[in-house]
Amino acid sequence: MSDGASAERGGLRKLYATALELGPLLLFFVANGKWGIFIGTGVFIVATAIALPLYRVLERRWPVMPLVGGFFVLVFGGLTIWLQDETFIKLKPTIVNCLFGVILGGGLLLLRRPLLKPIFGSAFRLTDEGWYKLTVRWALFFFVLAAINEVMWRNFPTDTWIASKMFLSFPLTLLFAFFQVPLLKRHWDGDDNPFVGKE
Repeated sequence: MSDGASAERGGLRKLYATALELGPLLLFFVANGKWGIFIGTGVFIVATAIALPLYRVLERRWPVMPLVGGFFVLVFGGLTIWLQDETFIKLKPTIVNCLFGVILGGGLLLLRRPLLKPIFGSAFRLTDEGWYKLTVRWALFFFVLAAINEVMWRNFPTDTWIASKMFLSFPLTLLFAFFQVPLLKRHWDGDDNPFVGKE
């Protein structure tokens, strides 16, 4: 297979993976608008349970972060429906993002290891300095996402909070990832740097 065809297939896989991450949120948003937060949460749970195995087929591996996020969707979504208390599903993004931030930050402070490397080492080949910097940035960004969620669910209506997941947090995550390209380019470990010319 040519390099161009391989790159095209890789691009399509990333597009499909993004759609699988955004799809449950979109269905959550629509279902909440039509039937309310509790039915919307049920739709969110089912959509997430379907999306994760599809992600596994697409990527040929279980994606660590979406898998952890999906687990919390099932737990906190289930509590939301069972106890008829929307606080649980609203707290889920705060807890998950803080968990990721603490794990990544704790890995650097306590273990002296950038824990992003075992997660994304098959996709990126970076120097030790590059992994360290990338891990610090993502750890801090997860705390930013947690703070945004706290502001949105505590100060705005439920519809606005759900919309913020799609139209604020998700786009910010994509934008943040895009702005890491110069770091990936600068600290790539090897001559086959795929980020050359993509700043």
